[in-house]
Amino acid sequence: MKNEYLISQIHKKKSFLCVGLDTDLEKIPSHLLQEEDPIFAFNKAIIDATHEYCVAYKPNIAFYEAYGLDGWKSLERTMAYLNENHPEIFTIADAKRGDIGNTSTRYAKAFFETLNFDSITIAPYMGKDSVEPFLEFEDKHTILLALTSNQGAFDFQTKKIEGHELYKEVLSVSKTYKGSERLMYVVGATKATYLKDIRELIPESFLLVPGVGAQGGSLEEVCKYGITKDVGLLVNSSRGILYASTDMDFAEVAGNKAKEIQQQMAAELAKL
Repeated sequence: MKNEYLISQIHKKKSFLCVGLDTDLEKIPSHLLQEEDPIFAFNKAIIDATHEYCVAYKPNIAFYEAYGLDGWKSLERTMAYLNENHPEIFTIADAKRGDIGNTSTRYAKAFFETLNFDSITIAPYMGKDSVEPFLEFEDKHTILLALTSNQGAFDFQTKKIEGHELYKEVLSVSKTYKGSERLMYVVGATKATYLKDIRELIPESFLLVPGVGAQGGSLEEVCKYGITKDVGLLVNSSRGILYASTDMDFAEVAGNKAKEIQQQMAAELAKL
C-alpha cells in the first residue's frame, strides 16, 4: 500500500509537509514570464528547492484550468517532472471532483492514469456511487472533503442531522464504501479542535490538513489533536512557501520556508 511507503518517507524526512502548487501567473516573479512555460519554470524551481523537506505536492487544478490548454500542458509537464525525478513523493490532484458512475470513472482515469497522480480530492455530496469509482484504483487514494478550512464550511458541514453533524455522517458512512481503506480526508487546520471528535471516528486514517500559515491554522494545535502513532497527517502550505519572495531569490526563500516548517514538524515527531 502507498500508505506504508508514505509513512516511511515521513519518518525518513522527519516531515509531513505537503507543498501546494497553486501557481498564479499574477504572483510569480516577473522575470519568469519571459520563459516559454512560466508555470512549469516556477514549479520546477520550487520543487528543486523544497523536495528534500516535503513528502507531498498538491497542485490545485483550478490554477491550471484557468489558463486553458497551456495550463494543462504545464500541469502535465509538472507531473512528468515529479514522477521521473521524485517518484518517492506523494502527489495530490486537488481537483474536488464528484459525479456519478462513468463520469467519476473518467475523472479517475484522467488523474490516476493520464496524469499519474497518487491521489485526488473528492466532494462527497453525491454519495457512494460518486466515490466508489475512484476507490477501484488499488494503488491510488481518494481524499474526501470532510471539514474544510473556509468560513463557509459552517453553512452545511457542521449542521446537525438527527443529532449528528453532517461532516461526521460523511466520515461514518464513507467507512462502509468498498475500498474505503484507500480513503483519506480533508480537515482544515482552522478546525483543529474538531480533530478530537474526528479521530474517534477515523482513528488511523490519513488527513490532508490545509490552512496552516496564511489561513491562520496552528501546526501545534493540529498535531495536538490529530497526530497518530503513524503520524496520519499531511499538512499543506501553499502561499506561505510559494510566494515568500517574488524576487530572483524566490526558490531559495521558498526552500528556507519549507525547511522552517520541516524543522517544526521534526520537533512534533520527536514527541511520538
